[in-house]
Amino acid sequence: MPRNGKESAERCRYGIGEWYGSLFYNLSHSQRREYAQAALGRKANVPCPFRQGTALCNKAGGVCSLRMYQLAPDTNNVSVATGDAGRLAATCPCRFEENGLVFGWVGERILGHAQPVVVGEVGFLEREVRNEEQGSGVSGFDDVGRIDNILVHPDHEPLLWCALEIQAVYFSGKAMSNEFRAILDHKGTDMPFPAEHRRPDYRSSGPKRLMPQLQIKVPTLRRWGKKMAVVVDESFFSALGQMDTVDHVSNADIAWFVVRFQEEGGRARLAPADLHLTTLERAVEGLTAGHAVDLDTFEGRIREKLTRAASRPPSQGCD
Repeated sequence: MPRNGKESAERCRYGIGEWYGSLFYNLSHSQRREYAQAALGRKANVPCPFRQGTALCNKAGGVCSLRMYQLAPDTNNVSVATGDAGRLAATCPCRFEENGLVFGWVGERILGHAQPVVVGEVGFLEREVRNEEQGSGVSGFDDVGRIDNILVHPDHEPLLWCALEIQAVYFSGKAMSNEFRAILDHKGTDMPFPAEHRRPDYRSSGPKRLMPQLQIKVPTLRRWGKKMAVVVDESFFSALGQMDTVDHVSNADIAWFVVRFQEEGGRARLAPADLHLTTLERAVEGLTAGHAVDLDTFEGRIREKLTRAASRPPSQGCD
């Protein structure tokens, strides 16, 4: 990969890793054009190979994952970036449903059963609905929060279950529709270099999305004596800060099931990578990926901003 920062930004970019279930670099010119037409809504929907049954892709644009590509300086050949930079980063939660692998893995380790029943969209938080006509009284309850997946042991009474959160990564940068149009405009039959700058946004996906979900749900689950399983890929987990772990599931609030993508025969297949057991408190530290600075450092930063503000001319307001 290029070493110079500016050169790296121009010659190394994130692009489509998997598209409608197929590795982008393995698609032919005609397949890329066909998928671009579908992604822009100009053709019929495409089946998702990862969702159960014969379900169609339900993600706008059909991009399952991102990865970094590099552009050779002399030949302008496009290739997958070397090392961890070239790893796939899942952007669609359905990508984790391949062959039911994660459900079986979580069920075996948490519930002691490799074929749990998967129950989706269970109401977890509710609020009172007031009778507006009478001005008082409770007329019912509304769901204001749900747990996406509950895994249930099929042969156990009383109910034996755990909660499951699946977290893909969001990305920041130009919309993928720019990429689809660039693919349609690409004249050669070679693999095109990503047209725009974008990157996986682990800050939005972790501290801003996943962490509040865990902080809301895990305390209640902990009081009930239940576990929260979280499924992420290696790229996501490696972007988190250090988390102290516990040695047994009975001492954990959260079990992090980390998966990897093994590329074989022109396809990427989901595989177990690591299991990390943590408390909620240690998970929050890992998701924020930072520690508070000391008071002197913080106040020094305040003074710097005050000095810069004092040196600027006063605002004249709006004309």
